[in-house]
Amino acid sequence: MLRSPFLYLLFFLFFISCKEKTFGPINNNGPIAKEATAERDKGIANLERKNYNSAFYNFNKSKIDFETLKDSANIIFNLIKMASIQQINGDYYGSKETLTEALPYLKKKDIYSASINNFFGIADKELSNYDDAIYYYNEAIKDLQDSSSKVPPLNNIAVLYVLQKKYDKAIPILESILQQETSKSKLSSKSKARVLDNLGFAYFKIEKNTEGLSLINQSLAIRNQNDDSYGSLQSYLHLAEYYSTTDSKKSNEYAQLACQIATKLNSVDERLEALSFLMTNNSSNNTAYAKKYVVLNDSIIKIRNNFKNKFAKIKYDSKKEKDENQKLRLEKAENLLSLQEAKYQKIVAGIGIIFLIIVIVILVRYYRNQSRIEKIKTSYDTETRIAKDIHDELANDVFYAITFAQTQSLTKEDIKETLLQKLNHIYTRVRGISRENNTIETGANYAIHLKEMLSTYNSDSTNIIINSIEKVNWDTIDEIKKITIHRVLQELMVNMKKHSEASLVVLKFENTANAITIHYTDNGKGFEKNKIAKNGLQNMENRILAIKGTITFDTEPEKGFKVKISMPK
Repeated sequence: MLRSPFLYLLFFLFFISCKEKTFGPINNNGPIAKEATAERDKGIANLERKNYNSAFYNFNKSKIDFETLKDSANIIFNLIKMASIQQINGDYYGSKETLTEALPYLKKKDIYSASINNFFGIADKELSNYDDAIYYYNEAIKDLQDSSSKVPPLNNIAVLYVLQKKYDKAIPILESILQQETSKSKLSSKSKARVLDNLGFAYFKIEKNTEGLSLINQSLAIRNQNDDSYGSLQSYLHLAEYYSTTDSKKSNEYAQLACQIATKLNSVDERLEALSFLMTNNSSNNTAYAKKYVVLNDSIIKIRNNFKNKFAKIKYDSKKEKDENQKLRLEKAENLLSLQEAKYQKIVAGIGIIFLIIVIVILVRYYRNQSRIEKIKTSYDTETRIAKDIHDELANDVFYAITFAQTQSLTKEDIKETLLQKLNHIYTRVRGISRENNTIETGANYAIHLKEMLSTYNSDSTNIIINSIEKVNWDTIDEIKKITIHRVLQELMVNMKKHSEASLVVLKFENTANAITIHYTDNGKGFEKNKIAKNGLQNMENRILAIKGTITFDTEPEKGFKVKISMPK
């Protein structure tokens, strides 16, 4: 699998962010300015020592102090550093939130805007939003003046095109980077090796195997000559994939080398990739590698989730501390003014008005930040739930499929067919997890999206009939109830697919002045009512009760399944 040179891009961005007037002018030399500068410098030192929690705290505290001084350049610098720390630790949603905070402070297109767009590109690439990532890398290129600094984002655009299998777009970009190199404008050895490696891999993908292998080996030679461990790791992973279908022994050798370097550099994603090759290649240790893969993957999910929660808490605590300090200062000012009230009545009245405005502004900002923190928490909870679904539903199936492939003769048609059925089952469950965690449209197109969701459960063996959904005036239904209806119906359809074996499902919507009623009927095998909780239907009942609705189940073994849902508008 092709990967972007993530760590080197971070180092590049640190360099350009410090290249020209990194910190900007300090507005004054007072105690706040000195404290802000000291915290910023501590953050830089802790980041170099990889003390990520401490560095994040320092940059956040410095940012808050520079906000008091209205020092835009230093605010942006601190936010960029905070976003970089979040990305190093896998918190891509959180980094986008931090980068968004910096946008209002940008006054012109310069090295800062290039850095921000590059980090947006990295986040969207790692979140598999490839088109968005390409857009941000192109925006970064527009903001960069010198051609050498444009090479990393151009290279990363090519990487994204390879991930999208758009090799006809990736290859010209990489070739043009190499062709533009002249005696006056030379690429650094690391940049050249990176481009050669990615170009070789792209050639391999379009079956120009000889040219591709030559370029990858050329890149590896440069990297080894320069003691570029991380770069060599990327080359070994590409060589492992190159030989994976033709020479499993060589593929294993390169995967082992990659695994050793990744372990030394504590580069978890690359170590997981190396283990994936060792699992799938013909080896007597496949089962052991599979176990290592599962354990390592579980560990990194927990570690990254912990980092995400810590970063959010640092932000929240710092904001709370700032608000409390501001409140104490205002209380002292109020007490002082009250002592002088008789003599300075008019002044007190004017200051009282100013004080009220400040309190209102503080409260507005406080509640806005509270809402933003809730959104961050929701994103983190969603990520955790998806990770748990993947672990609980897919890990064992994948492991079993690997074991089955190792122990059975795949030359036999019936064995091969069984393996294909298992892989198709895994694919279907992956799509199910993706579908169940999609964002729900609650606007004008709600009915269309709801109908589309229900229709996806149509199949050769199951016919879904939907009646009168358009007759409901969905504009009068609030967002929470729309989301509840969507989720409950989705759970009903999932339950039908897993348990009922129904060939016909009918959903009928009724709309009255004060309520909505939904009738669900299928001709499946049904089940005993006392097993509702075991079938996951108790969760539906809890959802409906939460919006003051009612839900009733009517079912018996071999007599189908009926549900009636009613809720006030």
